[in-house]
Amino acid sequence: MTTEEPSFNEKVYQVVRLIPKGRVSSYGAIARFLGAARSSRVVGWAMNNCHGVHPPVPAHRVVNRNGVLTGKHHFGEGEMMEKLLAAEGIKVIDDQIQDFKTHYWDPNILMEGLE
Repeated sequence: MTTEEPSFNEKVYQVVRLIPKGRVSSYGAIARFLGAARSSRVVGWAMNNCHGVHPPVPAHRVVNRNGVLTGKHHFGEGEMMEKLLAAEGIKVIDDQIQDFKTHYWDPNILMEGLE
């Protein structure tokens, strides 16, 4: 019996589910973690398609490399992404995460020490 390899989108969702509450990651960091460093846009497309996926994917925790909420228009209500982040203690001003370096979570750190 062979097990089917998860799709790229499912791999993205698995990584995003690892992002701790109150932290954020970037499209590029997730792409690098999956061995597809030049695929940050594909990670963004996966985030655009994750609404309704089960188990749920905390897509609000994925932002661009500068901490800007570039995917916020995919959350329906205008400020929903910001509200979800605020509920986790992350302050956003003008679509920019404040203290971005403090809240940033890099999945690639998980691999350090395992090699």
